Amino acid sequence: MRTLRRLIGGATIAAILLALALLLFAALRGRPQDLPWTPLDLSQPIGMMTGRKLAGLTSDFPHCRALLDQAGVRYTVLPPRRYGTCSYADAVRFAPGGARRTAYAPADPGMSCPVAAGLSVWEWNVVQPAARRLLGSPVVAIEHFGTYNCRRIGGGNNWSEHATADAIDIAGFRLADGQRITVAANWKGDGPEATFLHQVRNGACKLFATTLSPDYNAAHHDHLHLDQAERGEFGWRACR
Repeated sequence: MRTLRRLIGGATIAAILLALALLLFAALRGRPQDLPWTPLDLSQPIGMMTGRKLAGLTSDFPHCRALLDQAGVRYTVLPPRRYGTCSYADAVRFAPGGARRTAYAPADPGMSCPVAAGLSVWEWNVVQPAARRLLGSPVVAIEHFGTYNCRRIGGGNNWSEHATADAIDIAGFRLADGQRITVAANWKGDGPEATFLHQVRNGACKLFATTLSPDYNAAHHDHLHLDQAERGEFGWRACR
């Protein structure tokens, strides 16, 4: 027992020292997005703490809006919806122009501000670079299956994040050269289309509290589920 305690204590100390070393490394190389105590800036590249900071916006609608404004994202604030569990008071809808250039199809849906912030960073740092690199053309529209939906998860007892507009289901992407890449048709295989979809899924895992793909279960065979479930700034994250 004494030996076990000694091992656990040593592992804990090693983990703390490693964390401190990583933070010091991040500070020295000038990457504030890797540090937990620096302000979130949506225009910065994705860092080790970006996703955690985005999750922390769930309880601070004014701060979230200020970050969208700072990053040049145009949007409109939606009126609060009050219907029991299926309610929201922090929803926005993207507006044309500004720093966002990609449309959504169907037309821009209403979503919680933290989801909008995550989608903006995802578009700039993950989706567009991957599309140009792997497919040779930028994305002009992101297809989705919706955001707000007053329903439970799989007919069970737990409410979906869609019930508070805190989730979006991404179905596919339209490119400027006419290509159309969908999760349903292009997820499997080793071609550039499948590689693109897997890379945008992996990138979403760094920005959203939950990212679910066809690798999770059959219910997600045709879309990527992205949400900012309120688990706190340092809560656990789901990526599959």
